[in-house]
Amino acid sequence: MLFPAAIYFTHFLYFAPLPATYPYFDAIFAYTSLLGFPMYYVYFRLLTVDKKFSLKAHGKYFIVAILVGTLYSVGVLLAPKAEYKVWLYNQTAYADNPHIRFLAAMRILGKITYLVQVVMTVIGNHFLLKKYGAKAEQYYSDIQDGKNTNARMLNYSMVALGIAAFIFGTLGRYSIVQHNWYIYSGWSVFSIILFYMGYMGFKQKPINPTFDSMDATDEQNQTFEFTTSVEQKIVHILEVEFEQKKVYLNSKLNIMDVVEAVGTNRTYVSLVINQKYNQNFCTFVNGYRIEELRRVIITNPEYTNETLAQCCGFGSLNSMKRAISFKTGLSMSDWRNQIIVPDNKLNSPLNQ
Repeated sequence: MLFPAAIYFTHFLYFAPLPATYPYFDAIFAYTSLLGFPMYYVYFRLLTVDKKFSLKAHGKYFIVAILVGTLYSVGVLLAPKAEYKVWLYNQTAYADNPHIRFLAAMRILGKITYLVQVVMTVIGNHFLLKKYGAKAEQYYSDIQDGKNTNARMLNYSMVALGIAAFIFGTLGRYSIVQHNWYIYSGWSVFSIILFYMGYMGFKQKPINPTFDSMDATDEQNQTFEFTTSVEQKIVHILEVEFEQKKVYLNSKLNIMDVVEAVGTNRTYVSLVINQKYNQNFCTFVNGYRIEELRRVIITNPEYTNETLAQCCGFGSLNSMKRAISFKTGLSMSDWRNQIIVPDNKLNSPLNQ
């Protein structure tokens, strides 16, 4: 959120207007506006396919933005200061000055780069969440009704932000500054979207941050400690919570409830579930619910599907059907018949 904050601050200086102050921050605006969407794309990669941020792995996504921003900054340094300050608020001024013409060309290149980044980021994030949405949901967790609700809402927010950025980026600040309602509407739209995205991240805090306060200078010791005592502790508590206490019967259960019971943070819980059980949180919980469903069907075959969904922890009938289909590839009725028919055969007079 530091980059949006920097962009907001430079926008404030420009639209206030503060023409005596803004020129000193214009280059900062160029860099932050161009780096914003690549940052969001890298953020989505960290939610889905990449384990940690690395300049070696992620630096390539910032090269174009840094190059264009640097060219613009060089133009700012070389341009005559008086003409440059006037040009910032009047794009038609000093059109014959070669330095101003260079700046104007770099401004157009920056706008094109920005708009291309918006489109590519939205498309890239869409495909990342489409393919790895379950993994992203380990952070933005909402297991209710078996949907990746928060991950999808995050993507929709990014789409809305991208559309708004594309529209206002196409208009340009010089056009916007001449109409106050453009400014008010733009700030309102971006503020609401960014606040929502920030709120989603803010509410996903570790329950017990002191649990993972290991020595950051010894990565090998961190790995060893986690893969032995810490992992065993998490596995043991998970078994108690799910096999003895049957927390999965709570249809409102989410990953933060489990994190609180374990006494660690969501990263460790997700990691153990992924590595130990080769599942994400949603499929892990629904696996227990399906086994409970099997037991209830055998003992109470007269129960309706709606009753089964309620007593086995599923948020709804549709959620139960989706879980069965995902787990077995069968419809609810076919799967239920497979359970009831063998059980009836075992209790028939021919087998007594």
